[in-house]
Amino acid sequence: MAPADRDDEVDLLIDAWSQRLPGVDLTPLDVMSRLRRAALRLDRLRASAFATAGLASWEFDVLAALRRSDPPHQLSPAQLIERTMITSAAMSNRLANLVARGFVQRKRNPSDGRSVYVRLTDAGLASVDAAMVELVRREAEVLAESDPADVAALTRALRPLMGPEHGGPTG
Repeated sequence: MAPADRDDEVDLLIDAWSQRLPGVDLTPLDVMSRLRRAALRLDRLRASAFATAGLASWEFDVLAALRRSDPPHQLSPAQLIERTMITSAAMSNRLANLVARGFVQRKRNPSDGRSVYVRLTDAGLASVDAAMVELVRREAEVLAESDPADVAALTRALRPLMGPEHGGPTG
């Protein structure tokens, strides 16, 4: 029996629930429970990849947002909040930690002395690039287990599940 043909933990979970709730259509669990387990696996993989560059996942998120911006790789705190989808208080704490580690620096906005930009330092750039290279390498290893056509189909299938805030359908 091929691995894809064997019952996995989600199949067993659905079987158990179908005995407890026989009148409920549990079909959504086939996808959503597997997505949740895949997301947990991805979280662990990402954290491990980022750790090789000495970064926590939250540090990578902020540094990556800066790295994706055009040189000199700087954004306002408000832009970082929007791109990382965290609160203002959480961003203030993260920026303080990243400044202390030498990964970012705050620069006064020359056109408005009351505001600042956050700029990626050389150390931050080197760390986020190393983390990204390791992440892509590890993710490629995981995806190598799948047929390229299946990966392409999965990419298409996941887009609508992301929701409108991430470019998915508005429903």
